[in-house]
Amino acid sequence: MPNLIHGAAVRTVYSLLTALLVGLAGCASRERAPDLAPAVQVSERTWQLVDRDIAAASLAATGPSWNYARGSMEAWRSRVRQRTEEDFIPWYGGYWTQQWLAIKVAWYQLGSGEGSNAAAKRLAAYLQEQYHQRVLGPVAEEIDPQVIRGQATALYVQLLSARIPAIPARYGVPAEQFEQRLKAIPAISLAPPAAHGASLFQLVHAQPIGDLPAYATLLAHVRKAGGDVGAGPSDARMSPLAEQMAERLVARLAIGGSASAAAAAAGGVAGMVISLGATGISAITHENQRPELEAQIRESLNAALDEMWHGLMENTTTGVMAAVYHISGQIAASTAHAASQAPEVEREAPEAWPPGGPDLPEQPYDDDGRADIDSADE
Repeated sequence: MPNLIHGAAVRTVYSLLTALLVGLAGCASRERAPDLAPAVQVSERTWQLVDRDIAAASLAATGPSWNYARGSMEAWRSRVRQRTEEDFIPWYGGYWTQQWLAIKVAWYQLGSGEGSNAAAKRLAAYLQEQYHQRVLGPVAEEIDPQVIRGQATALYVQLLSARIPAIPARYGVPAEQFEQRLKAIPAISLAPPAAHGASLFQLVHAQPIGDLPAYATLLAHVRKAGGDVGAGPSDARMSPLAEQMAERLVARLAIGGSASAAAAAAGGVAGMVISLGATGISAITHENQRPELEAQIRESLNAALDEMWHGLMENTTTGVMAAVYHISGQIAASTAHAASQAPEVEREAPEAWPPGGPDLPEQPYDDDGRADIDSADE
C-alpha cells in the first residue's frame, strides 16, 4: 500500500513538472522574435533614378548659391569703384602726392642704379600698396570676398541638405541602403590625410557644417590657392601705368633741375629732397594736367577692377564659388551615369536679388573660413 501511494505521488510530481515545462516552452515560443523580413532588393534602374535626383539636388542648390555670390560681388565691385573715386583718385591726382611720387622715383633710381625700369616696378608696388590700404582693405571690412565664399558654400550645403532626405521615400529605398549610397559618394576630396576628405553623407549630416574638418580644410585650401586674387590690381595692369608715370616724373625732375641735384646727392638723398623744392612745375600747371592724370589712372583701375571681379566670380579653383564647384563636381562625377536624366534647373537672374544678395542669417567665420550655420537651420 505505501508503494502505491509513493508511486502516485511521483506520477503527480512528474505531471506537474511536465505541465510546467510545456507552459514555459509555450511562453518562450510566443516571445520569440519573428523571423527577419528579407532585405529589399533595389534595382539598378532605381539606383539610377536616385543618383539622378542627387545630381539634380546639387544643381538646384548651386543656383541660389551662385545668385547670392553674384549679388554680393556686384555690391563689392560697386563699393570698390565708389571708394576709388572718393579716396584713391583724388589722393593720386593731388599736387603734393605727385611731388612725393617724384621724390620716390628719384629715390628709387638712386637706390637701384638700374634705371627707370626698376624705378617703375617699385613705383607700381607702392601704388598697389596704397590702393589696398585706401580702397580694398576698408571695403573688405564691409563686404569681404573671403566671407562671401564661405557664405555661398554654407548656403549650398544648407539647400542640398534640405533636398537629399526626401529622395529615398520617393523610390521606396530603405534608409539604411540610402545612407550607404551617400557614404559611397565623395563630396570633398583633397590630398591626404583622410580627414581632408568627406562623403556626401558626412556633408549633409554635419551639424554645424563648420565642425566638419574636411569642410574647413576645403575653404582654407581655396583661400590659399587664391593667393592675392582680389587683393589688388595685377602687375600686368599697374606696371605699364607706373612705367609711364616714372618717365613723366623723371622728366619733371630734369625740367626742374632736380636730376642734377639728385646726381650731386651721392653723399645723401636728403640734399636731393631739399633741391626738389625747385622743381619747375607750378600748382597751376599741375591743376591743368590733373584731369588727364586722373583719367589715365581711372581707366587703368577700372580695367583692373573688372579683372579682379571676373577672377573672383569665374575662377573655378580660387573664386568665391570655388568650394561649391569642388563639392558639386565631386557629386556630378559620382552620379555621371544618371546626370543626363536630371531635369534642367534654371538659375534665377542675379538681378532678382537686392544689391547685397539675398537675406541670409548671420554666420560668423573664423580665419579658416569655418561657418556656423546652426542659425540658418532654425
